[in-house]
Amino acid sequence: MSRRTLPIFKHILSNRSTTSTRSVTYMPRPGDGTPRAVTLIPGDGVGPLVTGAVEQVMEAMHAPVYFEKYDIHGDMKTVPVEVIESIKKNKVCLKGGLKTPVGGGVSSLNVLLRKELDLYASLVHCFNLEGLPTRHDNVDIVVIRENTEGEYSGLEHEVVPGVVESLKVITKFCSERIAKYAFEYAYLNNRKKVTAVHKANIMKLADGLFLESCREIASKYPSIQYNEMIVDNCSMQLVSKPEQFDVMVTPNLYGNLVANTAAGIAGGTGVMPGGNVGADHAIFEQGASAGNVGNEKVLEQKKANPVALLLSSAMMLRHLQFPSFADRLETSVKRVISEGKYRTKDLGGNCTTQEVVDAVIANLD
Repeated sequence: MSRRTLPIFKHILSNRSTTSTRSVTYMPRPGDGTPRAVTLIPGDGVGPLVTGAVEQVMEAMHAPVYFEKYDIHGDMKTVPVEVIESIKKNKVCLKGGLKTPVGGGVSSLNVLLRKELDLYASLVHCFNLEGLPTRHDNVDIVVIRENTEGEYSGLEHEVVPGVVESLKVITKFCSERIAKYAFEYAYLNNRKKVTAVHKANIMKLADGLFLESCREIASKYPSIQYNEMIVDNCSMQLVSKPEQFDVMVTPNLYGNLVANTAAGIAGGTGVMPGGNVGADHAIFEQGASAGNVGNEKVLEQKKANPVALLLSSAMMLRHLQFPSFADRLETSVKRVISEGKYRTKDLGGNCTTQEVVDAVIANLD
């Protein structure tokens, strides 16, 4: 073969290879398309407004899910038995905000649900959305929080009048379990680093046990970088150099603070998705400030931001093994945010919830 014909021959081969290649993104098992039941808890305040937005979008996409709706509120003393049974049967729940009373003797239903279903891992994904201006760029943080113990154990009592004792419980079992989930998440999602957040310089036994557990699990994942950061330094680093963080694993209370801070940096709690997962069940909800049900003015004007719950619903669809529907929903939401025409007040616009929903539906591929 002459040297002149060799480039032509390579060109023909390259053209043949590009036209005949077909990528396979997802190979479903027989029966995977069967519609799945999902327990729906609209919740309080703007909860029914944003869960209603999700229902509309799911219907427009013809997503293979249907909802079993239950009307419960944060001021109830406990979660009704039929709601717990529905979640245990369906394995998956989508939830609006449940208002948590401040003080008094009423427990948080958000915490009760997590404990009853052993939803030991809370995951909040905080990232920059194209077209949404923020102070920091390149933010892509996943906060994984232990969900069942720590300061949220609910073990409080009055020792004598005027003196209250609140117990923080940390166990090796729960610490290892959340650390393993964080490293497994990082491994499966091609993440490079896991940061353990703690206060072991002061709470040497409790947070010391958490750190010891994280170190033991980290040794089993040599390909993933591991570091540790004291929670007060972590707070300062988050607001000054958030791009340094990748996956963060935390005890219960610190995780709540870190996730809300990270959400605020990346665009606000109205756009950050999240969920709570255990071995058998999962509840998807707004990623940060799960007890935030909006103010009365937003509710009256029907201008609640549905983006966070829509993106959480995309996470739910992936969890249910419907990745193509998840991609369609996520792409449409991101396109609406990027175009900037339809935004609620918290994102600098003045649109109603319904106007944002209509825009998302119009942008579905």
